[in-house]
Amino acid sequence: MKNTLQRQNSNNDVDNNRNTNKVNKVFVLAGGGTGGHIYPAVAIAHSLQRLNSDIDIVFIGGRDRLEASIIPEKGFKFYPITVEGFPRKVTLKWVSVILKMFQGLFQSYRYLKKMQPDVVIGTGGYVSGPVLFTASLLRIPIVIQEQNVSPGLTNRILSKRVKMAYLALDSDEHPFPSNIKKITGNPIRLEIATYPRNDKTYKKYNLCPHKITVFVMGGSQGAQAINDIMMKACPIIEKTINTRELHNNSTVDENSAKIDSFPLQIVHQTGKNGTENVEQAYSNHGIPHHVSPFFDQVEEIYSIADVMICRAGGMTVSEVTACGIPTIFIPLPAAVGNNQVSNAYTVAKAGAAVVIEQDNLQPEDVVTQLVRITTDKESYQEMKTASLNLGRPKASETIAESIYNLACSKD
Repeated sequence: MKNTLQRQNSNNDVDNNRNTNKVNKVFVLAGGGTGGHIYPAVAIAHSLQRLNSDIDIVFIGGRDRLEASIIPEKGFKFYPITVEGFPRKVTLKWVSVILKMFQGLFQSYRYLKKMQPDVVIGTGGYVSGPVLFTASLLRIPIVIQEQNVSPGLTNRILSKRVKMAYLALDSDEHPFPSNIKKITGNPIRLEIATYPRNDKTYKKYNLCPHKITVFVMGGSQGAQAINDIMMKACPIIEKTINTRELHNNSTVDENSAKIDSFPLQIVHQTGKNGTENVEQAYSNHGIPHHVSPFFDQVEEIYSIADVMICRAGGMTVSEVTACGIPTIFIPLPAAVGNNQVSNAYTVAKAGAAVVIEQDNLQPEDVVTQLVRITTDKESYQEMKTASLNLGRPKASETIAESIYNLACSKD
Protein backbone atom coordinates (compact mmCIF):
# COMPACT_ATOMS: atom_id res chain seq x y z
CA MET A 1 0.00 0.00 0.00
CA LYS A 2 2.89 2.33 0.83
CA ASN A 3 4.44 1.79 -2.61
CA THR A 4 1.06 2.39 -4.25
CA LEU A 5 0.65 5.73 -2.44
CA GLN A 6 4.20 6.69 -3.39
CA ARG A 7 3.41 6.00 -7.03
CA GLN A 8 0.23 8.05 -6.74
CA ASN A 9 2.13 10.98 -5.22
CA SER A 10 4.62 10.74 -8.05
CA ASN A 11 1.79 10.74 -10.56
CA ASN A 12 0.35 13.83 -8.89
CA ASP A 13 3.66 15.63 -9.37
CA VAL A 14 3.68 14.67 -13.03
CA ASP A 15 0.12 15.92 -13.43
CA ASN A 16 1.03 19.24 -11.81
CA ASN A 17 3.80 19.78 -14.32
CA ARG A 18 1.87 18.51 -17.32
CA ASN A 19 -1.29 20.51 -16.77
CA THR A 20 0.54 23.81 -16.78
CA ASN A 21 0.46 23.45 -20.57
CA LYS A 22 -2.01 20.65 -21.20
CA VAL A 23 -1.92 19.24 -24.74
CA ASN A 24 -3.41 15.73 -24.54
CA LYS A 25 -7.05 15.06 -23.78
CA VAL A 26 -7.60 14.00 -20.17
CA PHE A 27 -10.43 11.70 -19.11
CA VAL A 28 -11.36 10.85 -15.54
CA LEU A 29 -13.45 7.79 -14.73
CA ALA A 30 -15.21 7.37 -11.40
CA GLY A 31 -17.17 4.40 -10.18
CA GLY A 32 -16.65 1.42 -7.98
CA GLY A 33 -17.55 -0.63 -4.99
CA THR A 34 -18.47 -3.66 -7.12
CA GLY A 35 -17.20 -5.22 -10.34
CA GLY A 36 -20.45 -4.17 -12.01
CA HIS A 37 -19.34 -0.54 -11.72
CA ILE A 38 -15.59 -1.08 -12.21
CA TYR A 39 -15.40 -3.26 -15.32
CA PRO A 40 -17.64 -1.04 -17.50
CA ALA A 41 -15.28 1.85 -16.69
CA VAL A 42 -12.28 -0.27 -17.65
CA ALA A 43 -13.95 -1.26 -20.94
CA ILE A 44 -14.65 2.41 -21.76
CA ALA A 45 -11.07 3.34 -20.89
CA HIS A 46 -9.66 0.70 -23.22
CA SER A 47 -11.93 1.85 -26.04
CA LEU A 48 -10.84 5.47 -25.52
CA GLN A 49 -7.22 4.33 -25.74
CA ARG A 50 -7.95 2.56 -29.02
CA LEU A 51 -9.34 5.82 -30.39
CA ASN A 52 -6.27 7.79 -29.38
CA SER A 53 -3.27 6.28 -27.60
CA ASP A 54 -1.99 9.73 -26.58
CA ILE A 55 -4.85 10.58 -24.23
CA ASP A 56 -4.46 10.52 -20.45
CA ILE A 57 -6.83 8.36 -18.41
CA VAL A 58 -7.16 8.54 -14.64
CA PHE A 59 -9.47 6.66 -12.29
CA ILE A 60 -10.76 8.08 -9.01
CA GLY A 61 -12.28 5.67 -6.52
CA GLY A 62 -12.63 4.55 -2.93
CA ARG A 63 -9.42 4.34 -0.98
CA ASP A 64 -10.15 0.91 0.48
CA ARG A 65 -12.60 -0.39 -2.12
CA LEU A 66 -12.30 -3.08 -4.78
CA GLU A 67 -11.24 -0.59 -7.44
CA ALA A 68 -8.15 0.35 -5.43
CA SER A 69 -6.63 -3.03 -6.30
CA ILE A 70 -8.23 -3.76 -9.69
CA ILE A 71 -7.49 -0.46 -11.47
CA PRO A 72 -3.69 -0.39 -10.87
CA GLU A 73 -3.57 -4.04 -11.98
CA LYS A 74 -5.13 -2.95 -15.27
CA GLY A 75 -2.32 -0.44 -15.76
CA PHE A 76 -4.26 2.77 -15.10
CA LYS A 77 -3.49 5.63 -12.71
CA PHE A 78 -5.63 5.50 -9.62
CA TYR A 79 -6.27 8.35 -7.18
CA PRO A 80 -8.07 7.44 -3.94
CA ILE A 81 -10.75 9.37 -2.11
CA THR A 82 -12.41 8.78 1.25
CA VAL A 83 -16.04 7.81 0.79
CA GLU A 84 -18.72 5.56 2.22
CA GLY A 85 -22.30 4.75 1.33
CA PHE A 86 -25.20 5.97 3.46
CA PRO A 87 -26.96 3.32 5.57
CA ARG A 88 -30.53 2.68 4.47
CA LYS A 89 -31.81 3.55 7.93
CA VAL A 90 -31.04 6.77 9.80
CA THR A 91 -28.47 5.94 12.49
CA LEU A 92 -25.57 7.65 14.24
CA LYS A 93 -23.34 6.21 11.52
CA TRP A 94 -24.69 8.92 9.23
CA VAL A 95 -22.44 11.42 11.05
CA SER A 96 -19.23 9.63 10.03
CA VAL A 97 -20.57 9.02 6.52
CA ILE A 98 -21.32 12.74 6.07
CA LEU A 99 -17.82 13.66 7.28
CA LYS A 100 -16.32 11.21 4.80
CA MET A 101 -18.51 12.65 2.06
CA PHE A 102 -17.04 16.11 2.63
CA GLN A 103 -13.56 14.60 2.65
CA GLY A 104 -14.32 12.93 -0.67
CA LEU A 105 -15.61 16.19 -2.13
CA PHE A 106 -12.49 18.07 -1.06
CA GLN A 107 -10.17 15.37 -2.38
CA SER A 108 -12.08 15.24 -5.68
CA TYR A 109 -11.86 19.02 -6.01
CA ARG A 110 -8.11 18.94 -5.48
CA TYR A 111 -7.57 16.18 -8.07
CA LEU A 112 -9.85 17.70 -10.71
CA LYS A 113 -8.50 21.22 -10.26
CA LYS A 114 -4.98 19.93 -10.90
CA MET A 115 -5.80 17.61 -13.79
CA GLN A 116 -8.29 19.85 -15.62
CA PRO A 117 -9.94 16.88 -17.36
CA ASP A 118 -11.91 17.33 -20.55
CA VAL A 119 -14.67 14.93 -19.46
CA VAL A 120 -15.49 13.08 -16.25
CA ILE A 121 -17.25 9.72 -16.68
CA GLY A 122 -19.29 8.10 -13.92
CA THR A 123 -20.19 4.40 -14.00
CA GLY A 124 -22.26 4.31 -10.83
CA GLY A 125 -21.99 3.57 -7.16
CA TYR A 126 -21.72 6.06 -4.32
CA VAL A 127 -17.99 6.38 -5.06
CA SER A 128 -18.76 8.33 -8.23
CA GLY A 129 -21.01 10.88 -6.47
CA PRO A 130 -18.38 13.27 -5.01
CA VAL A 131 -16.31 13.18 -8.19
CA LEU A 132 -19.18 13.93 -10.57
CA PHE A 133 -20.74 16.57 -8.32
CA THR A 134 -17.41 18.37 -7.94
CA ALA A 135 -16.79 18.22 -11.68
CA SER A 136 -20.17 19.80 -12.35
CA LEU A 137 -19.34 22.65 -9.93
CA LEU A 138 -16.07 23.17 -11.81
CA ARG A 139 -18.05 23.25 -15.10
CA ILE A 140 -16.29 20.15 -16.37
CA PRO A 141 -18.60 18.10 -18.65
CA ILE A 142 -19.84 14.95 -16.92
CA VAL A 143 -21.43 11.86 -18.44
CA ILE A 144 -23.00 8.79 -16.87
CA GLN A 145 -23.06 5.15 -17.90
CA GLU A 146 -26.00 3.38 -16.25
CA GLN A 147 -25.92 -0.43 -16.17
CA ASN A 148 -29.46 -1.06 -14.92
CA VAL A 149 -33.03 -0.36 -15.97
CA SER A 150 -33.62 1.49 -12.70
CA PRO A 151 -30.76 3.91 -11.90
CA GLY A 152 -29.17 4.06 -8.48
CA LEU A 153 -29.47 7.01 -6.12
CA THR A 154 -26.23 8.71 -7.24
CA ASN A 155 -27.21 8.74 -10.90
CA ARG A 156 -30.74 9.91 -10.09
CA ILE A 157 -29.43 12.88 -8.11
CA LEU A 158 -27.03 13.85 -10.91
CA SER A 159 -29.44 13.19 -13.78
CA LYS A 160 -30.05 16.89 -14.49
CA ARG A 161 -26.36 17.81 -14.43
CA VAL A 162 -24.98 15.38 -17.03
CA LYS A 163 -24.21 16.10 -20.67
CA MET A 164 -24.94 12.52 -21.79
CA ALA A 165 -26.44 9.40 -20.21
CA TYR A 166 -25.47 6.09 -21.80
CA LEU A 167 -28.09 3.50 -20.90
CA ALA A 168 -27.99 -0.28 -21.02
CA LEU A 169 -31.70 -0.70 -21.78
CA ASP A 170 -34.50 1.68 -22.63
CA SER A 171 -37.08 2.18 -19.90
CA ASP A 172 -39.57 4.71 -18.56
CA GLU A 173 -37.83 4.35 -15.18
CA HIS A 174 -34.89 6.48 -16.34
CA PRO A 175 -34.98 10.06 -14.99
CA PHE A 176 -32.67 11.48 -17.65
CA PRO A 177 -33.96 14.11 -20.10
CA SER A 178 -34.71 12.58 -23.51
CA ASN A 179 -32.24 14.82 -25.33
CA ILE A 180 -29.26 13.38 -23.44
CA LYS A 181 -30.28 9.70 -23.36
CA LYS A 182 -28.49 7.25 -25.61
CA ILE A 183 -29.30 3.52 -25.55
CA THR A 184 -25.91 1.88 -25.97
CA GLY A 185 -25.94 -1.27 -23.88
CA ASN A 186 -23.32 -1.91 -21.23
CA PRO A 187 -19.61 -1.88 -22.08
CA ILE A 188 -18.31 -5.44 -22.11
CA ARG A 189 -15.00 -6.97 -23.11
CA LEU A 190 -14.84 -7.69 -26.85
CA GLU A 191 -13.93 -11.32 -26.18
CA ILE A 192 -17.27 -11.99 -24.50
CA ALA A 193 -19.28 -11.89 -27.72
CA THR A 194 -16.57 -12.87 -30.21
CA TYR A 195 -14.93 -15.94 -28.66
CA PRO A 196 -15.61 -18.80 -31.12
CA ARG A 197 -17.32 -22.04 -30.16
CA ASN A 198 -14.91 -24.91 -30.75
CA ASP A 199 -14.22 -28.48 -29.66
CA LYS A 200 -11.10 -27.41 -27.76
CA THR A 201 -13.22 -25.56 -25.22
CA TYR A 202 -15.46 -28.59 -24.66
CA LYS A 203 -12.38 -30.77 -24.25
CA LYS A 204 -10.75 -28.32 -21.82
CA TYR A 205 -13.74 -28.57 -19.47
CA ASN A 206 -14.33 -32.29 -20.09
CA LEU A 207 -17.66 -31.65 -21.80
CA CYS A 208 -19.39 -33.10 -24.85
CA PRO A 209 -20.01 -30.87 -27.92
CA HIS A 210 -23.16 -32.86 -28.78
CA LYS A 211 -24.99 -32.12 -25.53
CA ILE A 212 -26.97 -29.05 -24.49
CA THR A 213 -24.78 -26.95 -22.21
CA VAL A 214 -26.46 -25.09 -19.36
CA PHE A 215 -24.37 -22.36 -17.74
CA VAL A 216 -25.42 -21.69 -14.14
CA MET A 217 -23.93 -18.47 -12.79
CA GLY A 218 -24.64 -16.42 -9.71
CA GLY A 219 -22.27 -13.56 -10.53
CA SER A 220 -18.58 -13.31 -9.67
CA GLN A 221 -19.32 -14.16 -6.04
CA GLY A 222 -21.82 -16.90 -6.83
CA ALA A 223 -25.31 -17.02 -5.35
CA GLN A 224 -26.23 -19.39 -2.54
CA ALA A 225 -29.91 -19.42 -3.51
CA ILE A 226 -29.04 -20.56 -7.04
CA ASN A 227 -26.57 -23.15 -5.74
CA ASP A 228 -29.23 -24.53 -3.39
CA ILE A 229 -31.99 -24.68 -6.00
CA MET A 230 -29.77 -26.50 -8.51
CA MET A 231 -28.87 -29.13 -5.89
CA LYS A 232 -32.57 -29.61 -5.12
CA ALA A 233 -33.29 -29.83 -8.86
CA CYS A 234 -30.77 -32.62 -9.50
CA PRO A 235 -33.14 -35.58 -8.85
CA ILE A 236 -35.84 -33.92 -10.95
CA ILE A 237 -33.38 -33.30 -13.81
CA GLU A 238 -32.27 -36.93 -13.59
CA LYS A 239 -35.82 -38.26 -13.67
CA THR A 240 -37.16 -35.84 -16.30
CA ILE A 241 -34.40 -36.28 -18.85
CA ASN A 242 -34.14 -40.01 -18.31
CA THR A 243 -37.88 -40.29 -18.95
CA ARG A 244 -37.50 -38.18 -22.08
CA GLU A 245 -34.72 -40.42 -23.35
CA LEU A 246 -36.88 -43.51 -22.85
CA HIS A 247 -39.88 -41.83 -24.52
CA ASN A 248 -37.90 -40.72 -27.55
CA ASN A 249 -36.13 -44.07 -28.07
CA SER A 250 -38.55 -47.00 -27.88
CA THR A 251 -35.76 -49.51 -28.62
CA VAL A 252 -34.08 -48.72 -25.28
CA ASP A 253 -35.12 -51.03 -22.47
CA GLU A 254 -35.95 -49.19 -19.24
CA ASN A 255 -33.46 -51.26 -17.26
CA SER A 256 -30.62 -50.57 -19.69
CA ALA A 257 -31.14 -46.80 -19.98
CA LYS A 258 -28.03 -44.97 -18.75
CA ILE A 259 -27.81 -41.51 -17.28
CA ASP A 260 -24.60 -40.84 -19.18
CA SER A 261 -26.71 -40.72 -22.36
CA PHE A 262 -28.36 -37.48 -21.14
CA PRO A 263 -28.37 -34.76 -23.82
CA LEU A 264 -27.71 -32.15 -21.12
CA GLN A 265 -24.61 -31.03 -19.23
CA ILE A 266 -24.10 -28.27 -16.70
CA VAL A 267 -21.33 -25.75 -16.15
CA HIS A 268 -21.78 -24.13 -12.76
CA GLN A 269 -19.98 -21.13 -11.26
CA THR A 270 -20.65 -21.43 -7.54
CA GLY A 271 -18.64 -18.58 -6.04
CA LYS A 272 -16.10 -19.32 -3.33
CA ASN A 273 -18.59 -21.20 -1.13
CA GLY A 274 -20.46 -24.38 -1.94
CA THR A 275 -18.39 -25.80 -4.80
CA GLU A 276 -17.89 -29.22 -3.19
CA ASN A 277 -21.56 -29.69 -2.30
CA VAL A 278 -22.79 -28.66 -5.76
CA GLU A 279 -20.33 -30.95 -7.51
CA GLN A 280 -21.31 -33.85 -5.25
CA ALA A 281 -24.99 -33.32 -6.07
CA TYR A 282 -24.39 -33.49 -9.82
CA SER A 283 -22.18 -36.55 -9.41
CA ASN A 284 -24.70 -38.36 -7.21
CA HIS A 285 -27.33 -38.00 -9.94
CA GLY A 286 -25.06 -38.78 -12.86
CA ILE A 287 -25.41 -35.37 -14.47
CA PRO A 288 -22.41 -34.42 -16.64
CA HIS A 289 -20.92 -31.24 -15.23
CA HIS A 290 -18.01 -28.91 -14.66
CA VAL A 291 -18.12 -26.94 -11.42
CA SER A 292 -15.79 -24.12 -10.43
CA PRO A 293 -15.83 -21.25 -7.91
CA PHE A 294 -15.02 -18.78 -10.68
CA PHE A 295 -14.07 -18.77 -14.36
CA ASP A 296 -11.21 -16.42 -15.21
CA GLN A 297 -11.93 -16.84 -18.92
CA VAL A 298 -15.70 -16.73 -18.78
CA GLU A 299 -15.85 -15.96 -22.51
CA GLU A 300 -14.97 -19.63 -23.09
CA ILE A 301 -18.04 -20.74 -21.14
CA TYR A 302 -20.30 -18.21 -22.85
CA SER A 303 -19.13 -19.55 -26.22
CA ILE A 304 -20.50 -23.04 -25.51
CA ALA A 305 -23.53 -22.08 -23.38
CA ASP A 306 -26.90 -22.94 -24.93
CA VAL A 307 -28.98 -21.79 -21.93
CA MET A 308 -28.22 -19.62 -18.89
CA ILE A 309 -29.56 -19.81 -15.35
CA CYS A 310 -28.35 -16.70 -13.57
CA ARG A 311 -28.92 -13.48 -11.67
CA ALA A 312 -29.93 -10.34 -13.58
CA GLY A 313 -27.30 -7.75 -12.77
CA GLY A 314 -26.77 -5.13 -15.46
CA MET A 315 -23.49 -6.56 -16.70
CA THR A 316 -24.78 -10.14 -16.71
CA VAL A 317 -27.78 -9.06 -18.80
CA SER A 318 -25.49 -7.30 -21.28
CA GLU A 319 -23.16 -10.28 -21.58
CA VAL A 320 -25.85 -12.91 -22.14
CA THR A 321 -27.70 -10.76 -24.69
CA ALA A 322 -24.48 -9.92 -26.54
CA CYS A 323 -23.99 -13.68 -26.86
CA GLY A 324 -27.66 -14.33 -27.68
CA ILE A 325 -28.22 -16.94 -24.96
CA PRO A 326 -31.81 -17.80 -23.90
CA THR A 327 -31.92 -17.29 -20.15
CA ILE A 328 -33.74 -18.22 -16.98
CA PHE A 329 -33.29 -15.23 -14.67
CA ILE A 330 -33.51 -15.62 -10.90
CA PRO A 331 -33.05 -11.96 -9.93
CA LEU A 332 -31.66 -10.91 -6.59
CA PRO A 333 -34.64 -9.52 -4.63
CA ALA A 334 -32.53 -7.48 -2.22
CA ALA A 335 -30.78 -5.41 -4.89
CA VAL A 336 -30.85 -1.67 -4.27
CA GLY A 337 -33.79 -0.15 -6.14
CA ASN A 338 -34.90 -3.66 -7.14
CA ASN A 339 -32.63 -3.28 -10.17
CA GLN A 340 -32.28 -6.97 -10.96
CA VAL A 341 -36.01 -7.61 -11.02
CA SER A 342 -36.51 -4.67 -13.41
CA ASN A 343 -33.61 -5.83 -15.59
CA ALA A 344 -34.93 -9.38 -15.78
CA TYR A 345 -38.49 -8.45 -16.73
CA THR A 346 -37.28 -6.00 -19.38
CA VAL A 347 -35.40 -8.82 -21.13
CA ALA A 348 -38.29 -11.24 -20.63
CA LYS A 349 -40.73 -8.73 -22.14
CA ALA A 350 -38.59 -8.72 -25.28
CA GLY A 351 -38.95 -12.52 -25.47
CA ALA A 352 -35.34 -13.37 -24.65
CA ALA A 353 -35.77 -14.80 -21.15
CA VAL A 354 -38.08 -16.12 -18.48
CA VAL A 355 -38.11 -14.89 -14.88
CA ILE A 356 -38.53 -16.91 -11.71
CA GLU A 357 -38.48 -14.66 -8.68
CA GLN A 358 -36.55 -15.94 -5.69
CA ASP A 359 -39.52 -15.63 -3.32
CA ASN A 360 -41.39 -18.16 -5.48
CA LEU A 361 -38.40 -20.31 -6.36
CA GLN A 362 -39.12 -24.04 -6.67
CA PRO A 363 -36.85 -26.65 -8.27
CA GLU A 364 -39.76 -28.03 -10.33
CA ASP A 365 -40.26 -24.62 -11.95
CA VAL A 366 -36.59 -24.33 -12.89
CA VAL A 367 -36.56 -27.77 -14.50
CA THR A 368 -39.88 -27.19 -16.28
CA GLN A 369 -38.57 -24.00 -17.88
CA LEU A 370 -35.23 -25.62 -18.69
CA VAL A 371 -36.88 -28.55 -20.46
CA ARG A 372 -39.33 -26.27 -22.30
CA ILE A 373 -36.56 -24.01 -23.61
CA THR A 374 -34.29 -26.86 -24.69
CA THR A 375 -36.94 -29.08 -26.32
CA ASP A 376 -39.02 -26.55 -28.23
CA LYS A 377 -36.69 -25.70 -31.11
CA GLU A 378 -38.90 -22.97 -32.54
CA SER A 379 -39.28 -21.24 -29.17
CA TYR A 380 -35.56 -21.61 -28.50
CA GLN A 381 -34.64 -19.91 -31.76
CA GLU A 382 -37.11 -17.09 -31.12
CA MET A 383 -35.54 -16.48 -27.70
CA LYS A 384 -32.05 -16.56 -29.17
CA THR A 385 -32.98 -14.05 -31.87
CA ALA A 386 -34.68 -11.77 -29.34
CA SER A 387 -31.60 -11.91 -27.12
CA LEU A 388 -29.27 -11.00 -29.97
CA ASN A 389 -31.55 -8.11 -30.91
CA LEU A 390 -31.17 -6.73 -27.39
CA GLY A 391 -27.44 -7.32 -27.24
CA ARG A 392 -25.00 -4.52 -28.00
CA PRO A 393 -21.52 -6.06 -28.07
CA LYS A 394 -19.91 -2.84 -29.34
CA ALA A 395 -21.29 -0.66 -26.55
CA SER A 396 -17.87 0.37 -25.24
CA GLU A 397 -16.79 1.63 -28.67
CA THR A 398 -20.05 3.55 -29.14
CA ILE A 399 -19.73 5.20 -25.73
CA ALA A 400 -16.04 5.99 -26.14
CA GLU A 401 -16.61 7.66 -29.52
CA SER A 402 -19.38 9.84 -28.08
CA ILE A 403 -17.26 10.84 -25.07
CA TYR A 404 -14.24 11.59 -27.24
CA ASN A 405 -16.34 13.76 -29.56
CA LEU A 406 -17.71 15.61 -26.53
CA ALA A 407 -14.15 16.32 -25.37
CA CYS A 408 -13.14 17.53 -28.84
CA SER A 409 -16.18 19.78 -29.11
CA LYS A 410 -14.73 21.95 -26.31
CA ASP A 411 -11.84 23.01 -28.53
